[in-house]
Amino acid sequence: MSEPWDCIVIGGGAAGLSAALVLGRARRRTLVVDAGGQSNRPAPGIGGLLGHDGQPPDEFYALGRRQLAAYPSVLHREACVVAASNGPDGLTVTTSDGAVERAHRLILATGMEYRLPAVTGVAERWGRSVFHCPFCHGWEVQGRALAVLDRDPETAVHRALLLTAWSDTVTLLTNGPAPFGDDEWQRLAADAVEVDERPVAAVRGPRDELTAIVFADGSDRPCDGLLVGALRHQRGDLAAQLGLALAPPTTIAADAVACGPMGETNVPGVVVAGDAGTGMPSVANAVAGGYNAAAAVVRSLVTEHSPPG
Repeated sequence: MSEPWDCIVIGGGAAGLSAALVLGRARRRTLVVDAGGQSNRPAPGIGGLLGHDGQPPDEFYALGRRQLAAYPSVLHREACVVAASNGPDGLTVTTSDGAVERAHRLILATGMEYRLPAVTGVAERWGRSVFHCPFCHGWEVQGRALAVLDRDPETAVHRALLLTAWSDTVTLLTNGPAPFGDDEWQRLAADAVEVDERPVAAVRGPRDELTAIVFADGSDRPCDGLLVGALRHQRGDLAAQLGLALAPPTTIAADAVACGPMGETNVPGVVVAGDAGTGMPSVANAVAGGYNAAAAVVRSLVTEHSPPG
């Protein structure tokens, strides 16, 4: 069996590449297994990432891979991890190209799957005129007619009021009778947020643009940008295979891996970074999470007196 890597990073998105960069600069033998398919690829640009604001995601990831190539201890491999275990031989992963690799440490940076509302036209405009994060996409639709599709009392009012930071014309679409109390109605009225309770059937507009919300009765209303809730789910069962504890479900993540501030999990040697964990989803947070996870790995290896390589 081949010599174990210091660390295997599963995922080649912002968190995984950031972690690999830190590990490479610490002279640690690192394998990055990158299945592609990062969740922000549909977006035309990354919003709010210092030094990369507006950069297309594909360009950002390509730049990250080029920078990793300067570090001889880091290997980037395009493949998918199909199995992972923590057994007698330590941490082991099996990839889609048939390779079996061992490591002293493992960073899970797989990202998450975003499940969208079942409304016709939403998926085709996802990451552009339909979005889940106003901090990432609000600037591009500022000052226009915006809407929020949500009827959950825990999130709907919050999202609608938040969106008023980018526009004075915000409508909350509750897709049926609004389940709000007097306090919620008063807060919405105070910020001039209109509530439309008609059932939503579709969104409409040329290509990936949005021009109108279409209701079940055939009527419509103008709209240039739509904020939706997109519940995140693990992309596969690697967390379960490794025995990782999950955090309680929230309004934004159904099964995030429970972790500490540096990404530490309940399984020794396994660290999580980026969207797969409990942090707020954004490229900036993923980069920081990857950095922290890698720093934790390096410190733990040094503590065990494990020399680089």
